[in-house]
Amino acid sequence: MKYLIGTDLGTSATKTVLFDENGTSIASASIAYPLHQPRNGWAEQDPLDWWNACVSTLRRVIAQSGVSTADIAGIGLSGQMHGLVMLDENGETLRNSIIWCDGRTTAECAEITEKIGARRLIEITANPALTGFTAGKILWVRKNEPELYERCRHILLPKDYLRYKLTGEFAAEMSDASGMNLLDVPNRRWSGEVLEKLDIDPALLPPVRESYEIAGHITAESAALTGLAAGTPVVGGAGDNAAAAIGTGVVKSGKAFVTIGTSGVIFAHSDRVTIDPSGRVHTFCSAVPGAWTVMSCTLSAGGSLQWFRNNFCAAEIETAAGLGKDPYELTNGQAERIPIGADRLLFLPYLMGERSPLLDADARGVFFGLSAMHTRQHMLRAVMEGVSYSQRQCIDVLRSMGVLTGEILATGGGARSPLWRQMLADLFECPVATVENSEGSALGAAILAGVGTGLYANLSSACENIIKVGDLRRPVAANTEAYEPYYRLYREIYPQLTRQFRKLAAL
Repeated sequence: MKYLIGTDLGTSATKTVLFDENGTSIASASIAYPLHQPRNGWAEQDPLDWWNACVSTLRRVIAQSGVSTADIAGIGLSGQMHGLVMLDENGETLRNSIIWCDGRTTAECAEITEKIGARRLIEITANPALTGFTAGKILWVRKNEPELYERCRHILLPKDYLRYKLTGEFAAEMSDASGMNLLDVPNRRWSGEVLEKLDIDPALLPPVRESYEIAGHITAESAALTGLAAGTPVVGGAGDNAAAAIGTGVVKSGKAFVTIGTSGVIFAHSDRVTIDPSGRVHTFCSAVPGAWTVMSCTLSAGGSLQWFRNNFCAAEIETAAGLGKDPYELTNGQAERIPIGADRLLFLPYLMGERSPLLDADARGVFFGLSAMHTRQHMLRAVMEGVSYSQRQCIDVLRSMGVLTGEILATGGGARSPLWRQMLADLFECPVATVENSEGSALGAAILAGVGTGLYANLSSACENIIKVGDLRRPVAANTEAYEPYYRLYREIYPQLTRQFRKLAAL
C-alpha cells in the first residue's frame, strides 16, 4: 500500500492529512496561528508560522499513522491564494506576508488599471485589478517600503513558500499564479506585457508549472525536521479552491462546487477559456492541465454567520459547550423555525466589502426591514438567507457564461448544515450534494501528488475511484417560489445604497 500527503495552508491553520492510495484519511493534524492586523483593513501573517505549522503537522501525521516513510509516494500542497511572500538573496523572509483579505491596495489597483488598461488587463489576466490579488501588494511594498523592496530577490505565494522550505526549489503553479494579476491566463505563462508595464523584474518570479508536476524533492534538512524521507517528491499543488475542486471531483465540464467557508465560493470547471468582460467573477487556470475554471468569491459567507454567532449567540455557545455540541447545531435549529423570508427581514452580507459579483470594497453589511417584531432568531435566518442570495447572484453570472449544468457539490463548514444546503438547492433550482470525504483541499493536493508520481493514471480516473457523493438535497418547488420575491428585492437594495456606501467610507 502506498500513501500520499496533502498539506493545506489555510488562513486560520495549516492542516496535514495522510491518505492511503484509495483516498482514505489515515491520520491528520492541524495547527493554528495568528492573523495580524496592524491597521484597519490590513491583514498579514508570518510565513515562519506557516512553516512551523507545516513541520509540526507533518511530524504528527507520520507518528500517528505508523506508516513507513518509504511508502509515502508524494506530497501535495494547497493553500490560501494571493498572499505576497518576499525573500532576500538568502531565501529569508523580508516581512510578514500581506494575505488575500488585505484591502490596502486600492490606489495600486487603480495604477495597474491605468497602466495596462481595464479591458486589456482582463484579456490577459482574465481578471480586473483587485485589492486581494498579489500585483497590487508588490506595488504597495515598492512604494511604501522601497529599501525592503530593493533587497527582494524572490516573490512566492504562501504554499509555494512551504514547498521552497521543503525542497529548496523555487516554483509556482498555474492555478495559484492565476490569482496574481501577473499570469497570462489563456496562454498559461507569466505575462511579459504586464510585467513590463508594471516594471516588475521577471527574475523575481519562479518558473510556473502544472499542478501535478513534480516541483522538488524533500531535502535532507527538511527530512530531519519533518520525519519524511529525503528525496520524497513534492508536486506543484494548487490554490485552495483549485485543490478543493480536485478533492470533490470537479474535473470535467458541467461540474461545480459551492463552498460556504469564511468566504463563499462557487467554482466551475471549463474546458475552454471563459472570461466575464465585467470582471464580476474570476477565470483561473485549473489544476487540471489544459483546462480552466470560473469562480466567484463572496468575502463574508460563513464569516457572516460566525460574526453573528460570536456577537449575539453567547447563550448558544455556552449551552453547546455543556452538551458537547457545535454551537451551529443550535443556531441552525433556531433559524429553521423561522419562515422563508424571515418575516420580511433581509441581510446584505458585505461585512468585509464585496468581490463577487459587485466589486465594491466600500460595501457594508445591512439588515433591511428590521422591525420590533423581529427576534434574534429572525436575524439568524436572515443572515443565512442573505449569504444564499449572494451565492445565487453568482450562480446567475456563471450560468450566463454557459459554465454551469447539473448538480452542485457543497463543501466547507456551512455545507454541514442541512438547512443551508436546502436553501442553496431551493435558490439554485438544482440538486446540492455533499461528498463523503470532507478533506477537500488536502485530498485534492494528495491526488495531484498521486498523479505526479504515477500512482494514478490521470486526475479524471483518480477522482472517479476516490470521490463518493453523500447526502443530496433536491430543490422544493414551493420553497423556490417563496424565495423568489425576496431574492428580487435583495438584488434591488445594493444599487440604491452604492453612493451612501462611498460616503460612509469617506467619513
